[in-house]
Amino acid sequence: MFAYVGSRTSKERNARGEGLSVFAVSPDQQKLERVQLVAGLANPSYLLLNQAGDRLYSVHGDLEYVSTFSVDKKTGHLTLIQQQDCLGKNPVHLALDPTEKFLIVSNHWTSTLAVLPVHPDGTLAPVKQLESLPGSPGPHRVEQAFAKPHFNPFDPSGRFVVVPDKGLNRIFSFRFENGTLSATEQKSVLTRETAGPRHIAFHPTQAMAYVVNELDSTVGAYQFDRTSGALHPIQILSALPDTYTSDSRASAIFVHPNGRWLFSSNRGFDSVAVFAIDPANGRIRFVRAQPTAGKTPRFCTLTPNQKVLWMLNEESDSMVPMALDPDHPSDPLLSVGQPVSCASPVCMIFSREHV
Repeated sequence: MFAYVGSRTSKERNARGEGLSVFAVSPDQQKLERVQLVAGLANPSYLLLNQAGDRLYSVHGDLEYVSTFSVDKKTGHLTLIQQQDCLGKNPVHLALDPTEKFLIVSNHWTSTLAVLPVHPDGTLAPVKQLESLPGSPGPHRVEQAFAKPHFNPFDPSGRFVVVPDKGLNRIFSFRFENGTLSATEQKSVLTRETAGPRHIAFHPTQAMAYVVNELDSTVGAYQFDRTSGALHPIQILSALPDTYTSDSRASAIFVHPNGRWLFSSNRGFDSVAVFAIDPANGRIRFVRAQPTAGKTPRFCTLTPNQKVLWMLNEESDSMVPMALDPDHPSDPLLSVGQPVSCASPVCMIFSREHV
């Protein structure tokens, strides 16, 4: 098994990264050994593998294109085969539709979603649709000057694309049919004016979605209408302990596949927040925030065995494994492992199958 890690590289981001790294993963999935560095790439950040595991896609922060790599599934090595313009500035997220015939990209600084057709060989065609996000900016003078889509995953059915927008304090819902985005009847749901919604995670079995709000370090719980794609807010909680009184920004979020636990990362109070999910109604309860043994955990993810949580500390150049017991009745975090050195890491994904 292999792990792929994108790192910031530019001076504008005060970054020290060298590009895109490939790591061999130990059997317990708590150790990494780098086997390849794809250097010469500018800010490879959010990453995505296709279902076959033979194509990897990367957006490039602050730039205007998406890269396509071929993957040698035996060695894990990557080869750059294409770079395609996404007609927008600072692409931050990308997602394939269930047919893998289209790729959707969030252009953070130019306030658009781009739809790119995917050729049978996995390479990308030019943008076929560029969708703008309407609304009034929030009150934050720096972070909310205009619409800033930050994430564009498909819902579990693959029929809807849900887009948290940090600049407008809105979460948009789109239908995706025949390779085209169209607004749902609801169009969007408004968050608190200080929230800054960033990422979203769907519950594996319940009709629920959870949004991490960057600017106020909160997590919102939403009922998700699987027929219409509408989101209905039911709860919001802080991702910080009540003893922490300084500034912090939230970042990543995901739900454990067993549906019992939710995790989100805090930058400032450098930690991973753990929430328990009520199996009866999907509401969440704050358990604790575990320090990540590093600075500015921009990203967190779960290993394929579902028993290790990796935290990527962007400003301290480290990736830290945390062992989990997902069946624990009250707190799934067990221990913090040894950090792995990696400069300015911002995204990690794992190969889809053992070799």
